[in-house]
Amino acid sequence: MLRERSPRMAVRLPKGYMPSDDEPFMNKRQKEYFRRKLEKWKEDILKENRETLQHLQDDSVQHPDIADRASSETERSLELRTRDRQRKLVSKIDAAIRRIDEGTYGYCEETGEPISLKRLDARPIATLSIEAQERHERREKVYRDD
Repeated sequence: MLRERSPRMAVRLPKGYMPSDDEPFMNKRQKEYFRRKLEKWKEDILKENRETLQHLQDDSVQHPDIADRASSETERSLELRTRDRQRKLVSKIDAAIRRIDEGTYGYCEETGEPISLKRLDARPIATLSIEAQERHERREKVYRDD
C-alpha cells in the first residue's frame, strides 16, 4: 500500500535508533527514521480505514427500533467524520514524505529554521517550529475573538 518511491539508497538504521541532537540535522539516518515513521503511520491509518469501511458495510442493517436506528446513525456519522479527518492526515503524511524527498523536511516553513527533533518525533507532519506554531495560534485566536 505504500507509494512508489524513486530509487534511493536504503539506509540501515541501528536497532532502537532515535534521532539525536548530537548528529547533523536531517542526515540520512534521521530522514530514513522519519520516512519509516510516516510510512508506518500511513499504513496503520489505511488499515484502520479499511476496517471501518468493512464495519460500515456489515452494519448497514435497518433497525426497527427508532432509538437503535438513531444510535446506529450517530455512530455511522462519527465514523465517517473520523475517516474524513484521517484522509486529510494521510495527505499531510504524503506531503511530509515529499518534503523528505525534496530535502525540506524538518525545517520551519515560516522561518527556515530546524524544527526540534522532539517536536518532529511527536508530530512528524509538523511544518512549523514550536515558536512559529505558537505565533500562528495567537494570530488565529485574535481573529477568532473578533
